[in-house]
Amino acid sequence: MVATPIKLPSIIWEALPSDYVLPDDPVENNHQPLLAAALNDALGGLIKPEMLIVSNFGLVATVNQKIVVKAPDWLYVPKIYPALREVRRSYTQGLEGEPVAVVMELLSDTDRGELSMRSTPPFGKFYYYEQILQVPTYVTYDPYESSLEVRCLENGNYVSQAADPQGRFWIRQLDLFLGVWFGDRLGNNINWLRWWDASGNLLLWGFEQAALEK
Repeated sequence: MVATPIKLPSIIWEALPSDYVLPDDPVENNHQPLLAAALNDALGGLIKPEMLIVSNFGLVATVNQKIVVKAPDWLYVPKIYPALREVRRSYTQGLEGEPVAVVMELLSDTDRGELSMRSTPPFGKFYYYEQILQVPTYVTYDPYESSLEVRCLENGNYVSQAADPQGRFWIRQLDLFLGVWFGDRLGNNINWLRWWDASGNLLLWGFEQAALEK
């Protein structure tokens, strides 16, 4: 019996039509915007003008002639084209800048498909990031279980990475470690995602840096 060859999807990168209405999905839990904001705060002066570092932002691809948009909770693009500076809510890699380098999903308390491998529309997020966008690093974090997982693209598929002895993961696209840290930020005592540099120094939030300087 001859195996039926797998038909690969047709993928093109094109701008959204001017009248395309992006979904306005609600925040899935109250921790997600807090965690995303804290990640950005700590990066501070490391963020360059040409970078795109945003939360709940639509990533666009046209798959088999149909527009597909997924909005990760956090994403990083090393370089975008100058024309992207206007206010917008979506990004098409290749067309508007370099490929997406890192995406993060902060898992909700319901099944929202962050680990779904559904390979047909509307596509699971895992499949979309791995096979359609081919994002090199995919991070998932469950704030309820304080479970952090990092997957890197190897030979076209995501492979789970091992943490270092401190429980942190090296994110090579940013030259930083990512890990879980429990403590207070703006009155919220939870397990935060935080950055450490290559020497193991914690990247401080703005208010921590201000207090240190005093």
